[in-house]
Amino acid sequence: MPLSLKHLLEPAPPTETKRTLARLGLGGILVFAGTSHLTFARKDFRAQVPPWLPLPVDLVVVLSGIVEIALGSALLLLGRQRVPVGWIVATFFVAIFPGNIAQYAEHRDAFGLDTDAKRLARLPGQPLLVWLALWSTGAWRDRRRLTS
Repeated sequence: MPLSLKHLLEPAPPTETKRTLARLGLGGILVFAGTSHLTFARKDFRAQVPPWLPLPVDLVVVLSGIVEIALGSALLLLGRQRVPVGWIVATFFVAIFPGNIAQYAEHRDAFGLDTDAKRLARLPGQPLLVWLALWSTGAWRDRRRLTS
């Protein structure tokens, strides 16, 4: 059976306490990061916007901050629909990964990443965030439920 809105809105099965705590932690981190896009870390986030992106840099920083606040809030508040939220958060982490790569490739300093070695060491963190979004929400575990 194809994926439907009905499947997306069905309450997800319960997750273990460790997954719930991880989901809430990730939600809090995203709300904090999104808020920092709009306030004290705005200049650092500008360093991550790839120059080939055909949008004004500050617009990208502001919009991505708003999206992070929304996604973090969804992780914190939408426990019953956490599976589709998990997929959306994971997709967001994939979508912003080119910014991390651009920061490394173009030798841009930000967030204390002032050497190529530090910028390179940061890159494996993004796949870990994708995994955390899928694991903590039970999205990967419950993926079959969405398509059956």
